[in-house]
Amino acid sequence: MPSNFMLKKNKPLLLLTAGAAILLISGAIVAYLLVQRKALQGQPPAEAKLIPQDALVTATISTNPQQWQQLREYGTPESRAALDAQLVALRDQFLTANGYNYQQDIQPWLGKEVTVAYLPSGLSAATNNPTNSPATQQSMVMVLPIDNPVTAQQLLEKPKASNVGKFVERTYKGVQIRERQGASSQYVSTTVLGHYLVVTTDPQATERVIDTSFGNTSLATTPGYREALGQIHPSQPFAQFYLNVPVAAATAAASSGRELSPGTLEQLQQKQGVAVTMTLESEGIRFSGISWLKSNSQKKLVVENNALTMPNLLPASTVMMISGGNLKQLWKDYVDGVQSNPLAPIKPEEVRANVKSFTSLDVDQDLMPWMAGEFSLSLIPAPQGTPSNLGAGIVFMVQASGRAAAEKSLTQLDQFLAQQYQYKVQETKVGNQVVVNLTSPEGGFTATQGWLDGNVAFMALGAPVVSLIVPQPKATLANSELFKKTVPIEPNPNNGNFFIDLDRTINSGNLALPQLPPQQKKLTLAMRTIGVTAGVRDERSSRFDIFVLLRKVGLVPPFPSPSASATRSPSPKVSNSPSSSR
Repeated sequence: MPSNFMLKKNKPLLLLTAGAAILLISGAIVAYLLVQRKALQGQPPAEAKLIPQDALVTATISTNPQQWQQLREYGTPESRAALDAQLVALRDQFLTANGYNYQQDIQPWLGKEVTVAYLPSGLSAATNNPTNSPATQQSMVMVLPIDNPVTAQQLLEKPKASNVGKFVERTYKGVQIRERQGASSQYVSTTVLGHYLVVTTDPQATERVIDTSFGNTSLATTPGYREALGQIHPSQPFAQFYLNVPVAAATAAASSGRELSPGTLEQLQQKQGVAVTMTLESEGIRFSGISWLKSNSQKKLVVENNALTMPNLLPASTVMMISGGNLKQLWKDYVDGVQSNPLAPIKPEEVRANVKSFTSLDVDQDLMPWMAGEFSLSLIPAPQGTPSNLGAGIVFMVQASGRAAAEKSLTQLDQFLAQQYQYKVQETKVGNQVVVNLTSPEGGFTATQGWLDGNVAFMALGAPVVSLIVPQPKATLANSELFKKTVPIEPNPNNGNFFIDLDRTINSGNLALPQLPPQQKKLTLAMRTIGVTAGVRDERSSRFDIFVLLRKVGLVPPFPSPSASATRSPSPKVSNSPSSSR
């Protein structure tokens, strides 16, 4: 039989398999990308009172040398070198190029943390509303607290020689500003506001910070910001982050060339922000986050934290899992929010069309009505000695809220595959459990569907792994040491988990998964596992915790000195965007 005929026959399930694998990997990356020292105790950093309220993103980072040393000990030599390169680039741009040495000139007077913010263009500063103006460029603002005013004053009064342009002075509303002239990419201005040194990469940004110090709305006065930090306050965080959701979405839309409709703009204004704290632990990094809606938003969250059983239905050998408490509600939330999320990877209409084309089922009419229970999507390695081109099976489980409707949909799927693609539909038993095998005409691909615990429907694709879930495994994922070490126990109760064993998936290369680009692969090799737990706190806020179990590179060499880096090559340019500082 020609190979293209076999491809056509296996197309529906092959697409489901590939799509699920990509979804799992994307989830891991998003979870990580979610989805980079001061005891907060529920209080915003003092520097927040100088940051304009419409800031796109802010990061308050510890200056504690011991914590920075601990950060450099994570990962692999390659990932540590990449981190050092980024830090050297920032140091050389803002310090070395201006004749300063951090240890000698900055550290003696610097406070316990530094706040960095990015201010977007194309926004109405007065109303903090997203607009359709281009917002692809951001201005960086750095606020450095001055703990030793005398030492800082001596440094500022006698600026060192710079090999990039020259400094001139001007005033704005009575405040003295020192600016470095030169190309726009080399612009830097400094000003002192009370006990803070403010450094920016744009003259308008400097003026906006001064306006904020004189009473304009600031990050510290953002509704819900103080309360959000009160929910995530470890004793010694390394950093804390804030994302202005409506501004970020508008910026992303402008960057992608999309024009936001009035309805989308209205949806954006329902949301407020995401706050995250980052803590360095002995075996990895923990992120605790909270997202919230505006207090006057019409939108309300459904308080439902029902994710309880899925990790107990999966074997301990499971290498990847996404679970949730209510698939029907998740789909509704995604459909409702996708228009105001320019970064949404999949359009609902595409999902509907593909499912209809390859299964004959209507997502909204045939599937979601009975999928109002827990669900999971998992990747399970094939049992040892089992031949499989994929090396693993993908298992989808969902707790049926109506078994009769579920059985009707599954029967319709069986009939469609048999008639349209000539799949063989056959009942068989695994142990004492009746299952249905769907086999391609050539026998090269098999999917299995059945029931667990009476009302949990499952479908397994790819490698034959049904024997690992039927009957219920004795050694479960929930009780495995790696899962317990990685997946946070808070929030509890929760509405879902994510888990990935990177060493047995992306890093090993043993499974037939899409390969990552070299730079991303360098990043994943520094990590062992990622765990996420999420839950809905109340009708206006949700909580999530992420833990990244990391390798330890051990003792690291001293940080490269400015003189050493300068002799190797010119200081690399760092673009004025959040991504360049991560």
